[in-house]
Amino acid sequence: MIRLHHVPGSRSMRVLWLLEELGLPCELQVWSLTDGGLRSPEFQAMSPAGRVPALQIDGRAIFESGAIVQYLTEREDRLAPAPGTTERAAFLEWVGFAETQANILQALNIQHIFLRPAAARSIPLMKLDTKRLAVTARALERHLTDQDRLLPSGFSAADCMMGFNIDAVFRFLPATEFPALAAYRDHMTARPAYQRAKARAGGDSIYERDFYEVPDV
Repeated sequence: MIRLHHVPGSRSMRVLWLLEELGLPCELQVWSLTDGGLRSPEFQAMSPAGRVPALQIDGRAIFESGAIVQYLTEREDRLAPAPGTTERAAFLEWVGFAETQANILQALNIQHIFLRPAAARSIPLMKLDTKRLAVTARALERHLTDQDRLLPSGFSAADCMMGFNIDAVFRFLPATEFPALAAYRDHMTARPAYQRAKARAGGDSIYERDFYEVPDV
């Protein structure tokens, strides 16, 4: 049995989506961001930093979504260019780029949502990270203007890594400014495997608003 440790709305959705794309059934163990369970010895034995996702598979636990995605695609020999092929480097680049972007999103989540009281937030940091996020969005916009997947050969697990991010990107940047990226988001979320994963994943545990503006003061 494959068991995915999951928080609704978190990066573990990437792995749940990929498991659906690969047709691999899994048991879902849901955790909370707020009850301290992710800091428990039980969970940290699987994921030392106390973060989801963690995947129990093949007699071991794997943490970090990028590592899990590479493991699964190599295990199943699907949805990733093979090592040594021409697209392999591009695949790895986009897997890494998705994490770069996700870390900026995490910083924005902390500033906009998790820091309490509001006076503890840093408006200069919010502005800086919004600009950093826009740099990644513009890079994707350029890349996706003439194609609707990250790799020319078609859908891959890199799209699971990146496609998960885009809803969060548009919590902080206007989708109207990035039409190619918005179209990519729509293509990704229309995939049957994504829809199945979304139905299992539970409601979003992070965002309470459609859009978060940086305060003026």
